Amino acid sequence: MHTEVAIDDLVPLFDALPDVVFFVKDGAGRYTHANLTLVRRLGLESRADLIGKSATELFPASLGRSYAAQDQRVLRGETIERQLEVHIFNNRAAGWCITLKRPLRTSHGIDGVIGISRDLGQPDGQHPAYDRVRQVLEHIQAHYGELIRITHLAGMVGMSVAQLERYFQRVFQLTPQQMLTRVRIDAAIGLLQGDDSIAAIGQACGFVDQSAFARQFKASTGMTPRDYRKLTEAEPDDSNPSTTVCTLGR
Repeated sequence: MHTEVAIDDLVPLFDALPDVVFFVKDGAGRYTHANLTLVRRLGLESRADLIGKSATELFPASLGRSYAAQDQRVLRGETIERQLEVHIFNNRAAGWCITLKRPLRTSHGIDGVIGISRDLGQPDGQHPAYDRVRQVLEHIQAHYGELIRITHLAGMVGMSVAQLERYFQRVFQLTPQQMLTRVRIDAAIGLLQGDDSIAAIGQACGFVDQSAFARQFKASTGMTPRDYRKLTEAEPDDSNPSTTVCTLGR
């Protein structure tokens, strides 16, 4: 009872944050609470259209299965901490977020999942280290298809790896490795809308082989490169949110 009251008090606060998705699910993976950001990004009319439904009912099949599997990990006690994920919006534009999911614990044990996905904000251009870490970002953007080592990036700007990671997170909200992943997946998303083979795209984006590409792409987007290509080739049905390319992150 106390848990329910606390969550009910939280929802209106998250309703006021358009760049944050907030959600709570029960032990069966069904939504019990969600803020209006998630409702709107799913293309739904009201919270009532979402409550009581699972991810497999609200998202395209490949995404729904991926989210349900992630929820099961959390229900077994795992915490998902600062996971970098890409959002695919209804207009098929890609955006990025950081997701956190935790078990919802009560006196009876783990009764559900609670989490947020926060859109990545703009870089902190006022930080004293901004110019130096921007050089690292520009190098990543120019050479993402090549082998890139974090030690090399740190040496480029006269920092230790620990310094580079600390300043990079403060400026860009990501570690250098997360930024490299983001740049590579962004490039792959664009290439997958063309005719190149999936193996060729993975190689062009700096992945050692097709298997590594598929694993990282699925970890970031919730679907395989092949599933993403099929989804973007399909004509969305605006009358049915479950067949439209929706926002990831829950």
